[in-house]
Amino acid sequence: MRLSKLYGKEIVTLPDCERLGYLGDCDMLIDTETGKIKSLIIPESKGFFSFFIEKRYLEIPWERIKKVGNDMIIIDLADILK
Repeated sequence: MRLSKLYGKEIVTLPDCERLGYLGDCDMLIDTETGKIKSLIIPESKGFFSFFIEKRYLEIPWERIKKVGNDMIIIDLADILK
């Protein structure tokens, strides 16, 4: 799949179906030797005044992605978020 096809997809978690953002707002960590995506780096933004506090990021390994659909990417974070 091309990167342009992934751009703009909504990122949703399992099991609570929380929206983490869109792939266009995220960074990707790519293995330079293989060219494969290693992980997604998603900024955690909570609320309107989040620009006043230090940015925090959630790094999600590519193996956690369960499904890439037409409109969204589903990620299993069940054991990470506990």
